[in-house]
Amino acid sequence: MIKIGILGGGQLGYMFLQNALQYPCEISILDPAADAPCAPHAHHFVQGDFKDYDTVVKFGENLDAIGIEIEHVNVDALRYLKSIGKKVVPDPEALAIIQDKGVQKEFYVNNNIPTAPYFELNNWEDFKNLETVTYPIFQKSKKDGYDGKGVQFLKSEADLSKILQAPSIFETPADLDREIAVVTVADHLGNIVIYPTVEFVMNEEYNLLDYLLIPSSLSKEVTDRAEKIARDVVKGLNSPGVFAVEMFLNKDQSIWVNETASRVHNSGHSTIEAAYSSQFDQMLRTLMELPLGSTKLFTTSAMVNLIGAENQTGSAEIQNIEKLLEIPGTFLHWYAKAITKPGRKMGHVTLVNDDIEQLKQNIEQVNTTVKVVAKK
Repeated sequence: MIKIGILGGGQLGYMFLQNALQYPCEISILDPAADAPCAPHAHHFVQGDFKDYDTVVKFGENLDAIGIEIEHVNVDALRYLKSIGKKVVPDPEALAIIQDKGVQKEFYVNNNIPTAPYFELNNWEDFKNLETVTYPIFQKSKKDGYDGKGVQFLKSEADLSKILQAPSIFETPADLDREIAVVTVADHLGNIVIYPTVEFVMNEEYNLLDYLLIPSSLSKEVTDRAEKIARDVVKGLNSPGVFAVEMFLNKDQSIWVNETASRVHNSGHSTIEAAYSSQFDQMLRTLMELPLGSTKLFTTSAMVNLIGAENQTGSAEIQNIEKLLEIPGTFLHWYAKAITKPGRKMGHVTLVNDDIEQLKQNIEQVNTTVKVVAKK
C-alpha cells in the first residue's frame, strides 16, 4: 500500500482526504495546529511545522510520496526528499517558482506568458524614492501572501502609509472585465488535462466574490485562449500536479495571468459534484502515478463560499442550514473549523443546475439566507 504524506491539514487537505480514503493508500498529514480539520480523519496526523527543514524531512523519510495543500512549506526539505527517491508533487523547483511572486513574474516573462506590467523592489522603502510612479498600483509581497493577504492597493501618494513593509512586486492594475481561472493537471509522463474555464462573478455593490461559475459564460474564443495560456504555464513549470492558473480578462478581451497556485484551489471546488474526476481525485492520481481522470462536466455548477460573518467570533454554526438544504441540487461542504472569525473561509456550497437562470436564483437564495455565526 502506497504511503502518502501531505504538508498542510486545512480544508484542502480535508477534501483531499474525503476522496483519498476510497483508495488503497495510507495518508499522513503534517500541520502545526492540533485541531486542524484533517487531524481526526487521516491515518496518521503529525503536529509540526511544515516550514521547518528537519520536521519535513523526518515526516517524509518513511513515505513513498509527498504532496502539499499549501505553498508555504520548506522547499529545501522537499528537494532532499526527492533526492533520496521520494515522489514529490509538485516538483520542488516548480514550487520554488510559485512561492516567490517576483520569481513567478519573471517566469511568465521568460516563457512569453501574458501578465501585468510590474517592477520589483527588495527594499520596500525604495518605492518612496522613485521619481515616477503611476497610480493606482498594486503592491504584492513576494512571499507568504494568500487569499488577499500580502496585497495592498495604493490609489495615490496618500496611501503610502499603508505600504507593506516587505520585499514586493508593484503591478499595473488590469482594466478588468472579470477574473477567470483554469484548473490544469499534469502527470509524471507530461500528459496534461484541463477543466473548463471558471468565471468569478463579483458582487459589484460590495466588491466581493459572489460565486464561481463553471463552465464560464464567456465565448469559446476567449476560453480557448485562456486554456492555451494555462497549458503553456504548466508546460513551463515542467511538473506533475494540480495547478490553478488565475487570470484577468481585460475589457479589450486581452488576458493576463495574475498568479498560479501549485495545488488544488478554491476555483476547482465544484468539480467534486460537477466533473467525472474532481481536482482532489486528480491530486491523488498524480501522487500515485495513476492515469489522469476525465475533466468532462456533468452539468453547469456554481460555488459559493461560506465566510464568517462580520462581528462574529467564536464556536461556529450555520444559520438556516435547513433552508439551504431545501434548495435542489445543493451540496454543503463544511470545513470542520471549530472557530469562526469575520472573513474566514468556513465552508462552501456547490449548486448544480443546467438551467442557468434557475442556478442564479438558487445562488441568490444561498447568499440571502445562509450565514456562519458564533454560537450564543
